[in-house]
Amino acid sequence: MIALACDHTGLELKEEIKQLLKELHLEWKDFGTDTHESCDYAVYGSRAARSVVSGECDRAILICGTGVGIGIAASKVKGTRVCTCSDVYTAELSKRHNNSNVLTMGARVVGVDLAKMIARHWLEAEFEGGRHQRRIDQIAALEDGAIL
Repeated sequence: MIALACDHTGLELKEEIKQLLKELHLEWKDFGTDTHESCDYAVYGSRAARSVVSGECDRAILICGTGVGIGIAASKVKGTRVCTCSDVYTAELSKRHNNSNVLTMGARVVGVDLAKMIARHWLEAEFEGGRHQRRIDQIAALEDGAIL
């Protein structure tokens, strides 16, 4: 299951991502917002991120104006590996090499078609493991206070 969340600027793009998920036969859970009324991205982004870390959802796609704010908020949830992307290559490699579990995008940065391509490549990419797992383990150790 894919967690979805956005602030008021990402509402239309989130609805477009739902259509992509439907085409890919993937289920989703929408953590909000569902209104154009100004709201705080940290609230919705953190809810979706916690659902990934808890195992309720497998991954999350989060949207705000630039993708940066909601990504910073989501990255504060221990266990997330957030990638803020505005291109397909970065999105795909963030999954293959970093096993990213949260994708963020900016509704004011990428158009609908590009956002769908980014999301599709990220969703379809597989973590390669191997030497990359060592780095994921190092990131987890940093979260626990390790000094590398």
